[in-house]
Amino acid sequence: MKNPPNYSVRSVDHALQLAVMLQVEGPFGVGEAAERLGVAPSTAHRLLAMLVYRDFAIRREDHRYAAGPVLSLGGSSQSRTALLRSVAMPHLAGLVERIRESANLQILAGDHVRFIGSVECTQALRVGNREGMVFPAHLASGGKVMLADLPPERLDALYSEAKWADRLDQRPNPATLRRELRTVRDRGFAINPGRTEKGVTAIGRAVRGEDGRAQAAVSVSMPTSRFSRDRLPDLVGALALTARDIEEEMRGADLPRAHS
Repeated sequence: MKNPPNYSVRSVDHALQLAVMLQVEGPFGVGEAAERLGVAPSTAHRLLAMLVYRDFAIRREDHRYAAGPVLSLGGSSQSRTALLRSVAMPHLAGLVERIRESANLQILAGDHVRFIGSVECTQALRVGNREGMVFPAHLASGGKVMLADLPPERLDALYSEAKWADRLDQRPNPATLRRELRTVRDRGFAINPGRTEKGVTAIGRAVRGEDGRAQAAVSVSMPTSRFSRDRLPDLVGALALTARDIEEEMRGADLPRAHS
């Protein structure tokens, strides 16, 4: 039997209840949420707005709320992700020291990318911690380097018209995406010029497993005002060294295999 902790925070408990409802029961409106929780509609609306902000929920065109990408993430097991993160974090910190910009570790989860590790730089103007956040993979730098490594049939399945039936307006053009990913493969890195967050530029590079396939990505992100093409060789070189160091350490780790 589970008993609520003495220090429980009502708003946190309500938000978690809504997240479970979204995942298990499906879409609902503000009124239904308020009635289930026994709170005012304005309170339910604020809770749902925060879930949307953190990608636990999405707000549909009919003003009802549905489970967001965080609640439908698949792919890596918890133990695999936890080990990957523990190995990578010191290397991310070293990367931040070298380039004085924020750095991130990402994994692919369907057609989204999830930030599982983040280290902020110390500059006054900087990109903040992104850990736990998710973004469309075809827009994020880390997402693009991982998508570029997928077999063609898997990529086609991820971006099929059927899979995007309820969000066709957000679906990337398959031909354009394939061309962009070919360029990413040729270069060995990807750039996100403010496509996920206005005013933020990011560069990503794959972290590969023993089979040579991308299992994660490392990226650096900075205010666009501080990015220039002249910095690109140094940034890409630093990313390559960090990815190599993570790969080498992972080879000696007891890493569970992910199920496809």
